[in-house]
Amino acid sequence: MRLLAVQDVYKTYNVDPPVRALKGINFELQMGERVVVLGKSGSGKSTFLNIIGLLDQATTGTVEFLGNDTGALSRRELDQLRADSLGFVFQENHVLGHRTVIENLHVKLGVSSVPTAQWPHRIEQVLEQVGLGHRKHSHARLLSGGEKQRLAVARAIITSPKVVLADEPTGNLDDENASRVLDLFDTQAQLGSAIVIITHDPRMVARVDRALRLEDGRLVDLDSQEPQR
Repeated sequence: MRLLAVQDVYKTYNVDPPVRALKGINFELQMGERVVVLGKSGSGKSTFLNIIGLLDQATTGTVEFLGNDTGALSRRELDQLRADSLGFVFQENHVLGHRTVIENLHVKLGVSSVPTAQWPHRIEQVLEQVGLGHRKHSHARLLSGGEKQRLAVARAIITSPKVVLADEPTGNLDDENASRVLDLFDTQAQLGSAIVIITHDPRMVARVDRALRLEDGRLVDLDSQEPQR
């Protein structure tokens, strides 16, 4: 099942001189698929993530998500679609240190359409999945680096998103914790979510179904070394 379709997307920033960050991107994402997008600094990775994460709009081209032409949606509709159907994990975990593990999850659930009656079950389920059930009442600032990143993953997946977008999710982790986070992504893919990992680390290629590279705003398939069509 196709979740996302990006067709002939260009993104230009109107500065002096104008910056063409994306140059004719074509990309599709299927349910349960794990994709890594490699690229050096300045190659367009952040812009690509913002476009497919519905955080920014293309200058030209179309982005279809769950059958919706996102360019025709209102800001409120985009916000709700993102809250319900997308999960984000970043290198800097952005957990709320002054709140407990459970309260961090409440924040994500509070902007979603998940009924309040389902929250306790969802929280117990996801904390067991990420191995933080014993820390659920701990303030996030007291967690280790690996635990904080697993909390970030829990926050991303608690709404059962269709797509999880991860931007350098293991960059601050040692090998053991990095492997645990990637294992969590594998489990989520088995449950049907698509996973897109944006990174500069070529070791990620071995953990996914498809590997692409952004070069000067263009997306290249690593298997064929040809631009995506």
